[in-house]
Amino acid sequence: MGLFLFAGAFDLGFYNYALISTQNAARVAAWYTSQSTSTAADATTACTYALAELNALPNVGTSVTTCSASPVVVTAAQVTGADGVEATQVSVAYTSPQLIPLPGAVPGKYTFTRTVQMRLVTQ
Repeated sequence: MGLFLFAGAFDLGFYNYALISTQNAARVAAWYTSQSTSTAADATTACTYALAELNALPNVGTSVTTCSASPVVVTAAQVTGADGVEATQVSVAYTSPQLIPLPGAVPGKYTFTRTVQMRLVTQ
């Protein structure tokens, strides 16, 4: 029983860390894309910023260099915000590896997706 509790707590801690890292990656990438209209849809550089935030995760590290397929997908687009002002929207999706298989208790892999919208900096 204690082993299952430990495994569950370990998995929960990892998934919470992955969720926080994904949120940070989306925020940092959106900060970069919000700098001007020329960077608003720059998903390639936004990917670089996101990967820098996600590099401590086990299936990312330094081996992942693009953000077009699992485990990391980053999209960026110029949009009109809810207030009618030009903005950028960045979405980061991270798919975790399966850690400790607990049949019926933990489904295994999770995909965390976070989307951040920021106003474009006007100059």
